[in-house]
Amino acid sequence: MREPNDTGKMTVAENAAITNGCCSDATLAFLVLRLWLAVRAILTGVEKFSAYQTVQKPLIDPVTGMEDPSGAMVDVKIKFYSLTNYSGIPAPLKDKFANEPLLPHFAASAFDHLLGPAFIATGVMLLLGLGTRFSLFVQGLIYIALTTGLILIHQDDGISWLGIHVGLVAFALMLAKHNKFALLKKW
Repeated sequence: MREPNDTGKMTVAENAAITNGCCSDATLAFLVLRLWLAVRAILTGVEKFSAYQTVQKPLIDPVTGMEDPSGAMVDVKIKFYSLTNYSGIPAPLKDKFANEPLLPHFAASAFDHLLGPAFIATGVMLLLGLGTRFSLFVQGLIYIALTTGLILIHQDDGISWLGIHVGLVAFALMLAKHNKFALLKKW
Protein backbone atom coordinates (compact mmCIF):
# COMPACT_ATOMS: atom_id res chain seq x y z
CA MET A 1 0.00 0.00 0.00
CA ARG A 2 1.27 3.46 -0.81
CA GLU A 3 1.84 6.20 1.70
CA PRO A 4 -0.31 9.33 1.50
CA ASN A 5 1.13 12.15 -0.60
CA ASP A 6 2.80 15.25 0.87
CA THR A 7 -0.49 16.79 1.94
CA GLY A 8 -1.31 13.71 4.02
CA LYS A 9 -4.32 12.86 1.86
CA MET A 10 -4.75 10.01 -0.59
CA THR A 11 -5.57 10.72 -4.18
CA VAL A 12 -8.88 9.62 -5.62
CA ALA A 13 -7.11 6.83 -7.54
CA GLU A 14 -5.35 5.56 -4.38
CA ASN A 15 -8.60 5.61 -2.42
CA ALA A 16 -10.42 3.75 -5.21
CA ALA A 17 -7.70 1.11 -5.33
CA ILE A 18 -8.12 0.44 -1.62
CA THR A 19 -11.92 0.51 -1.80
CA ASN A 20 -12.07 -1.84 -4.81
CA GLY A 21 -9.53 -4.28 -3.41
CA CYS A 22 -10.34 -7.77 -2.23
CA CYS A 23 -10.94 -6.69 1.34
CA SER A 24 -12.92 -3.46 1.19
CA ASP A 25 -15.41 -2.75 3.94
CA ALA A 26 -18.32 -3.60 1.62
CA THR A 27 -16.68 -6.90 0.63
CA LEU A 28 -16.14 -7.88 4.25
CA ALA A 29 -19.66 -6.75 5.19
CA PHE A 30 -21.14 -8.91 2.44
CA LEU A 31 -18.97 -11.88 3.42
CA VAL A 32 -20.08 -11.68 7.06
CA LEU A 33 -23.74 -11.36 6.08
CA ARG A 34 -23.46 -14.15 3.51
CA LEU A 35 -21.86 -16.49 6.05
CA TRP A 36 -24.45 -15.67 8.71
CA LEU A 37 -27.35 -16.30 6.33
CA ALA A 38 -25.70 -19.52 5.12
CA VAL A 39 -25.16 -20.90 8.62
CA ARG A 40 -28.68 -19.83 9.62
CA ALA A 41 -30.21 -21.67 6.66
CA ILE A 42 -28.10 -24.83 6.99
CA LEU A 43 -28.74 -25.23 10.71
CA THR A 44 -32.44 -24.43 10.31
CA GLY A 45 -32.67 -27.18 7.69
CA VAL A 46 -30.68 -29.67 9.77
CA GLU A 47 -32.85 -28.97 12.83
CA LYS A 48 -35.85 -30.24 10.84
CA PHE A 49 -34.29 -33.72 11.30
CA SER A 50 -33.94 -33.52 15.08
CA ALA A 51 -35.95 -35.12 17.85
CA TYR A 52 -35.63 -35.83 21.54
CA GLN A 53 -35.79 -39.14 23.30
CA THR A 54 -35.96 -39.74 27.00
CA VAL A 55 -33.48 -42.18 28.52
CA GLN A 56 -32.90 -43.15 32.11
CA LYS A 57 -29.49 -42.54 33.61
CA PRO A 58 -28.19 -43.17 37.11
CA LEU A 59 -28.49 -40.25 39.52
CA ILE A 60 -25.06 -38.74 40.17
CA ASP A 61 -24.27 -37.59 43.69
CA PRO A 62 -23.13 -33.95 43.33
CA VAL A 63 -20.73 -34.24 46.29
CA THR A 64 -18.86 -37.39 45.29
CA GLY A 65 -19.49 -37.41 41.55
CA MET A 66 -20.37 -41.09 41.85
CA GLU A 67 -23.60 -42.88 41.02
CA ASP A 68 -26.15 -42.78 43.82
CA PRO A 69 -25.75 -45.97 45.88
CA SER A 70 -29.52 -46.46 46.12
CA GLY A 71 -29.68 -47.04 42.36
CA ALA A 72 -31.94 -44.03 41.75
CA MET A 73 -32.47 -43.16 38.09
CA VAL A 74 -33.40 -39.88 36.41
CA ASP A 75 -35.01 -39.22 33.05
CA VAL A 76 -32.76 -37.29 30.68
CA LYS A 77 -33.82 -35.87 27.32
CA ILE A 78 -31.25 -36.49 24.58
CA LYS A 79 -31.38 -34.78 21.22
CA PHE A 80 -30.61 -36.85 18.14
CA TYR A 81 -30.80 -36.50 14.37
CA SER A 82 -32.26 -38.96 11.89
CA LEU A 83 -33.87 -38.89 8.47
CA THR A 84 -36.95 -40.52 10.01
CA ASN A 85 -37.38 -37.52 12.36
CA TYR A 86 -37.92 -35.07 9.51
CA SER A 87 -40.72 -32.57 9.93
CA GLY A 88 -40.60 -29.37 7.90
CA ILE A 89 -43.44 -27.77 9.82
CA PRO A 90 -43.60 -28.22 13.61
CA ALA A 91 -46.51 -30.39 14.76
CA PRO A 92 -48.37 -27.62 16.68
CA LEU A 93 -48.34 -25.43 13.56
CA LYS A 94 -49.43 -28.30 11.27
CA ASP A 95 -52.74 -28.49 13.12
CA LYS A 96 -53.27 -24.74 12.77
CA PHE A 97 -52.43 -24.85 9.05
CA ALA A 98 -54.80 -27.81 8.55
CA ASN A 99 -57.67 -25.65 9.83
CA GLU A 100 -56.79 -22.63 7.66
CA PRO A 101 -59.14 -22.46 4.63
CA LEU A 102 -56.87 -20.11 2.64
CA LEU A 103 -54.00 -22.60 2.73
CA PRO A 104 -54.63 -25.59 0.43
CA HIS A 105 -53.65 -28.95 1.92
CA PHE A 106 -51.42 -29.82 -1.05
CA ALA A 107 -49.47 -26.57 -0.60
CA ALA A 108 -48.90 -27.19 3.11
CA SER A 109 -47.88 -30.78 2.41
CA ALA A 110 -45.42 -29.79 -0.34
CA PHE A 111 -43.98 -27.04 1.84
CA ASP A 112 -43.60 -29.48 4.74
CA HIS A 113 -41.61 -31.88 2.55
CA LEU A 114 -39.41 -29.29 0.83
CA LEU A 115 -38.64 -26.74 3.56
CA GLY A 116 -35.70 -28.49 5.26
CA PRO A 117 -33.92 -29.58 2.06
CA ALA A 118 -34.48 -26.13 0.52
CA PHE A 119 -32.88 -24.43 3.54
CA ILE A 120 -29.91 -26.81 3.48
CA ALA A 121 -29.41 -26.49 -0.29
CA THR A 122 -29.58 -22.68 -0.35
CA GLY A 123 -27.41 -22.46 2.75
CA VAL A 124 -24.68 -24.65 1.27
CA MET A 125 -24.84 -22.73 -2.01
CA LEU A 126 -24.50 -19.47 -0.13
CA LEU A 127 -21.68 -20.77 2.06
CA LEU A 128 -19.66 -21.90 -0.96
CA GLY A 129 -20.58 -18.95 -3.15
CA LEU A 130 -22.37 -21.07 -5.76
CA GLY A 131 -25.09 -18.97 -7.31
CA THR A 132 -25.00 -16.47 -4.46
CA ARG A 133 -27.68 -14.15 -5.83
CA PHE A 134 -29.91 -17.06 -6.81
CA SER A 135 -29.60 -18.70 -3.38
CA LEU A 136 -30.27 -15.38 -1.63
CA PHE A 137 -33.32 -14.82 -3.81
CA VAL A 138 -34.66 -18.32 -3.07
CA GLN A 139 -34.07 -17.79 0.66
CA GLY A 140 -36.01 -14.53 0.40
CA LEU A 141 -38.88 -16.38 -1.27
CA ILE A 142 -38.81 -19.05 1.45
CA TYR A 143 -39.02 -16.39 4.16
CA ILE A 144 -41.89 -14.69 2.31
CA ALA A 145 -43.75 -18.03 2.09
CA LEU A 146 -43.15 -18.66 5.79
CA THR A 147 -44.41 -15.15 6.55
CA THR A 148 -47.57 -15.79 4.54
CA GLY A 149 -48.29 -18.92 6.54
CA LEU A 150 -47.69 -17.18 9.86
CA ILE A 151 -49.95 -14.29 8.85
CA LEU A 152 -52.76 -16.77 8.17
CA ILE A 153 -52.44 -18.33 11.64
CA HIS A 154 -51.85 -15.02 13.45
CA GLN A 155 -48.30 -15.67 14.71
CA ASP A 156 -47.23 -12.01 14.91
CA ASP A 157 -43.94 -12.60 16.74
CA GLY A 158 -42.76 -15.03 14.07
CA ILE A 159 -43.81 -12.60 11.36
CA SER A 160 -41.56 -9.92 12.88
CA TRP A 161 -38.57 -12.28 13.03
CA LEU A 162 -39.12 -13.31 9.42
CA GLY A 163 -39.36 -9.66 8.42
CA ILE A 164 -35.87 -9.16 9.84
CA HIS A 165 -34.64 -12.13 7.79
CA VAL A 166 -36.21 -10.72 4.61
CA GLY A 167 -34.48 -7.41 5.32
CA LEU A 168 -31.12 -9.15 5.79
CA VAL A 169 -31.56 -11.07 2.54
CA ALA A 170 -32.51 -7.87 0.69
CA PHE A 171 -29.49 -6.07 2.13
CA ALA A 172 -27.26 -8.99 1.13
CA LEU A 173 -28.64 -8.80 -2.42
CA MET A 174 -27.76 -5.09 -2.49
CA LEU A 175 -24.20 -5.89 -1.35
CA ALA A 176 -23.81 -8.87 -3.71
CA LYS A 177 -21.84 -6.76 -6.19
CA HIS A 178 -19.04 -6.86 -3.59
CA ASN A 179 -18.93 -10.65 -3.59
CA LYS A 180 -15.21 -11.37 -4.03
CA PHE A 181 -15.05 -14.78 -2.33
CA ALA A 182 -17.23 -17.11 -4.40
CA LEU A 183 -16.84 -20.20 -6.53
CA LEU A 184 -19.39 -19.05 -9.11
CA LYS A 185 -19.81 -15.28 -9.20
CA LYS A 186 -22.14 -14.90 -12.18
CA TRP A 187 -25.36 -16.04 -10.49
